[in-house]
Amino acid sequence: MAALDQLYQDVILEHNRAPRNFRAMPDASAHADGINPLCGDEVTVWLRLDADERIADVSFQGQGCAISKASASIMTQAVKGKTRAEALALFERFHLLVTGRAGAAAEDEAAARAAFGKLAVFAGVSAYPTRVKCASLGWHTLKAALEGAGEVSTE
Repeated sequence: MAALDQLYQDVILEHNRAPRNFRAMPDASAHADGINPLCGDEVTVWLRLDADERIADVSFQGQGCAISKASASIMTQAVKGKTRAEALALFERFHLLVTGRAGAAAEDEAAARAAFGKLAVFAGVSAYPTRVKCASLGWHTLKAALEGAGEVSTE
């Protein structure tokens, strides 16, 4: 897992320095605000769904640690173009990954990359329970936006 650990560090640093889709979206069809009260991380996620319920555009803004910002950045790339159902299913899979319940895929580097693609870099977060909420904040906020909830807390 050493290569995956190094990739994790590189990806987190890159997405924290230059987050993708980091902007407000005035024409959003849905949005939600998320907060992690334990550490103060905050994120807002905006979505624009097309007529087929596909995520035509997604963006976020917020403040927080590098893991929180990087995870939200990668999330926006991962869900763009997916249907609401596909995005919610990906949320579930990602949550299992970061909580260490994704089975062998989280333990074996090749299996993790095959099962989760770029998201596999977050497999190691499960070893640090306090960081799970950081990595999943943007995802919980995405889920809240997709389900029509205005806000969510990781507490």
